[in-house]
Order: sequence, then structure tokens, then C-alpha cells
Amino acid sequence: MSTSTTTDAAAAEAANSGSIGDAIRDYTIRVRGGELGALPSVLALFTLIIIFTVMKGSIFFSTFNFANLITQSAAVIVIAMGLIFVLLLGEIDLSAGYAAGTAGAVLAVTLTLKGWPLPLALVACLGTGLIIGLFIGVVVARIGIPSFVVTLAMFLALQGLMLLIIGEGGTIGVTNPTIVAIMNSNLTPTAGWILFLIVILGYAGSTYATLRRRQKAGLITQSVSVWAAKTAALAILLGAATYLLNQERSRNPAASIQGIPYVVVLILILLVGLTFVLQRTAFGRHVYAVGGNAEAARRAGISVPGVRIACFIFCSTLAAVAGILFASKDNSISPSTGGSTTLLFAVGAAVIGGTSLFGGRGKIRDAILGGLVVAVIGNGLPLITDKSGIQYIVTGLVLLIAASVDALSRRRAQATGRA
Repeated sequence: MSTSTTTDAAAAEAANSGSIGDAIRDYTIRVRGGELGALPSVLALFTLIIIFTVMKGSIFFSTFNFANLITQSAAVIVIAMGLIFVLLLGEIDLSAGYAAGTAGAVLAVTLTLKGWPLPLALVACLGTGLIIGLFIGVVVARIGIPSFVVTLAMFLALQGLMLLIIGEGGTIGVTNPTIVAIMNSNLTPTAGWILFLIVILGYAGSTYATLRRRQKAGLITQSVSVWAAKTAALAILLGAATYLLNQERSRNPAASIQGIPYVVVLILILLVGLTFVLQRTAFGRHVYAVGGNAEAARRAGISVPGVRIACFIFCSTLAAVAGILFASKDNSISPSTGGSTTLLFAVGAAVIGGTSLFGGRGKIRDAILGGLVVAVIGNGLPLITDKSGIQYIVTGLVLLIAASVDALSRRRAQATGRA
């Protein structure tokens, strides 16, 4: 057996049997080497929560406001999930916000004005997002026009398309009970605890299976004690969230509002499904490869244009899902749906969460972490000041800091050989 093989085996054995202290030391070394991951967004989230709780605790840290944070950020989180696919390639999609609005307009027209059955209206809505993404992907990947230019053109074109679909100044109501329930109804408290158990047991089972599989293969992996500590921490965090959401939060004594919003279930399904796509499939590995080095990926036999087209399709289709959430939250679609700061907040959510603007680094969970940071800022600042301009300034500064951390961490990783 060679010396390098012996060293690798010893390292694997040390990692597999390491304590929590060893894992913390290893994580500290990786952070110093530029592998920050979700650490900045987690620290930012907890810092903001502490600040707003201290300043306006009775209002900010109430059960009503806690649930409101989730519904406020849901659509932005879903758009950010789609943007992560594009950002992983080092590309950008400036049309994602209006893609959500256009798909939502198609849903509203087919449901309300045309009287289509809900399944057909949903197919039309998601199909609209798919077609938008396919068009952008083909133009970028096959013709070679920069994504910034193509999606900026689509940003303008989709605004016009929405006006043609809805009519200038018009608003189309959405009253379908299933659509409305997504953002406005909740699971029962019992169903909420069942969901909690499913999530925790699913996480524990899947991560433990991965741990055992890597141990049998002789690969470096976390120890069982570290796995148990992570699982326990997640259980405590999600258990506290479930408990808070199951409390009575209605301000009207005649009506009861309890439970986890239905939209949380949708976001969890997207989180698990899209994480599986990126981390457990050949396509996901190809996405990271193209984002890391497109030329090397091409020489390895990866269809770089095909991967780019697929990522833009994912982005616009998920934007269409966000269009459904907009329709549910507002009970209507207007020409302004998906406009204003929607795109900026979605890009900000992805970057603040830890996805690199330079491509090759990011996870679907980044959209949730970053989306919550943006939502906390948007929710907490109005409680302190009535000047809306401050909210934009603070959000912009947080995004700038996140981008700076991304650039500095990448430079540090290159200097230490971890890039």
C-alpha cells in the first residue's frame, strides 16, 4: 500500500471517529480557507432577529408576525430557487420576476375568464414558464447572446405581454379555493406535528444512509456524533417553529388561525426535490461542472448548451410556480405582479443565502436562508421607522456585503488551494 493511500485511509478513519470538537475545528479551518457556505446568511438572520426582537419584541416576535414572514417571502424564495440554477452557471436572468407575473396572468385568464378546469389552467401556467425559459436558453446557449442582454430584453417584452393578456390598468381576480388556500390556509396543529416528524425522520434517515455509505467506501465523512448533533439541532429549531405556528394568532376572537401555512409544504417539497436534482443526479453534477469551468466540462463530454438551456427552463418554470403564489396571496393578478423589487429581492435572496455570482457554488437551501433575511429586513424595519427608503438602503447594503463576502471568500479559497 502506498504512503498516500495509507494517509488517506488514516484521515478517513480520523474523520469517521472524530468528536464534535474535531468537527468544529475542521469547520473552522475550512471557513478560514474561504469555504463559508451558509454561515454569513445564518449569522445575518440571527443578528437581525435579535436586533428587531430587542427593539420591537412585542410586535416583531409575535406568532402572527412569524407566520407573516413566511407568506411574505414565499414567492421570492421560489423565484430565488430558480435563479440558483442560472447563477450556478455564472449567468443571470433579469426576466424572472415578470416571468412569474406573465405565468400568473395566464393562470388568472384561463381560470377566471375562460373557465378552464384547475389542472388545465395549472398546465398552461407552468407551460408558459417552460416556454419562456426554453426561448431564453436557446438564444443564450445556441446563438451566444449574453444572458444579461437576452433577459433584459425579455424583462421588457414580458411587461408588454402582460399588458396584452390582462389589459392596461386591469386586474383579474382569482377566487379558485384551491389556489387561494395555498397562501391563506393552514394545516391543523396535528398535521403540523406529523409534518415535523416526517421532515426530521426523513432528514435523519437520508443523512445517516449517506454517512454509512461513505464509511463503507472508505471516504472521509462526518462522525455519528456529529450527525446526531446536527439532527438534534434541526429538530429543536423546527420543533420551536412548529410550536409557534400552532399557537393561536388570530386578532379576531370570532375566528381561529392556527397551524403551518400550506405554502410551507410546497417550499419543503421544492427544497427536497431540487436539492436531489442538483446533488444526487448526473445533471446536477453537470451544472456544477459547467459553472466551474465550461471548457473543461465540454472536453469531458458534457453538453454545455443543453445544460444551459435546462437551467433557464428550471428558472422560468419555478418563476411560474411563484406566479401561482402571487395569485394566491393577492387573490388577483395585475400588470404590476412580479415587477417592482421582486427580481432584485430574489437575486438578493440567492446571493445573501450563499450562492456565488461567479458560478459553480450554491445550494437550493440558500434561497430559503436569503429569502428569510430579506423578509426580516422588510418586515422589521417598518416597525422601527416609517421611511421606506431606509428599507431599500439596508437591503442594498446587505446584498453588497454578501457579494463582497462571496468575492473575498473565493479569492481566499484560490489562495489556499480550496477553489
